[in-house]
Amino acid sequence: MEKWLTADCGLRGFSLQPASEDASFRRYFRLADAHGGTRIVMDAPPEKEDCAPFVDVARRLRDAGVHAPEVLEQDLEQGFLLLEDLGGQDYLGALNEDSVERLYGDALAALMSMQACIDPAGLPDYDRELLLTEMSLFRDWLLGTHLGLTLDRGEEQMLAETFDLLAEAALEQPRVFVHRDYHSRNLMTGLAHAPGVLDFQDAVRGPVTYDAVSLLRDCYVSWPQQQVDEWAWGFFQLAVQSGVMREEQEKDFLRWFDLMGAQRHLKAAGIFARLNHRDGKPGYLKDIPRTLGYIVQVAQRQQELAPLADFISRRVLPRL
Repeated sequence: MEKWLTADCGLRGFSLQPASEDASFRRYFRLADAHGGTRIVMDAPPEKEDCAPFVDVARRLRDAGVHAPEVLEQDLEQGFLLLEDLGGQDYLGALNEDSVERLYGDALAALMSMQACIDPAGLPDYDRELLLTEMSLFRDWLLGTHLGLTLDRGEEQMLAETFDLLAEAALEQPRVFVHRDYHSRNLMTGLAHAPGVLDFQDAVRGPVTYDAVSLLRDCYVSWPQQQVDEWAWGFFQLAVQSGVMREEQEKDFLRWFDLMGAQRHLKAAGIFARLNHRDGKPGYLKDIPRTLGYIVQVAQRQQELAPLADFISRRVLPRL
């Protein structure tokens, strides 16, 4: 990587320091040059990661006026990218009761730019198979590998029926550009053009509520349900004004939002367990109770989720 930076990028007299931990095989370094400037170097092992989607989606975001990092240099064969540095202040470290309205307002405005202005053609489709595969991570990695639970026939059937329900609810929704990891650790503040948006390489064409629920029911920070509902309805009105949704979809919106969150939170809980057991990254285990707690919470008004919420409350949360 240092050879590439010197020989191909023409950089001299620089230093490198780890910039962030990623829940993948990618590594990020902050490069400080001799003139006091900084850039980010991504090292994505080609046998594990493909940088091409990152470059493609970064261009789409920037063309839509969203502040994704500019790709300054690239070597896709070796898995190296030299990127604009969006700084070190993410939303997670900046969010509090005084800042949240402003920060979430900026994030929802950027999200609407993505959905209204980016044509998702050519991106992978968030289809039924992918939705079900993601939810299977909950069963395989959290229930099986992490907790060692053996499910009876009724529990197996309940999970299968719930997974089907959640996939169908996702597929009913309008299809838009989906960032797929739009939350407080991937949004940067302290910039002239905020938020800075990171970790978008897995973008797909998918359900309109997915990114909104990722942001508003964040796995890493939570807010009172009434406040989340107000933000969610504000997002719906923005979506209608932007032509992304229609007024008559108001009757379906909250159900879509709640069930989409359940799908995402099942996936995330499974990924957090996998990160511990497969990748040796235990730091995400502490976020599983919050993540699954959202499902228990929304089941109070979405009775379709009651069997899953009961299972989580009885069989899962006490063992975490």
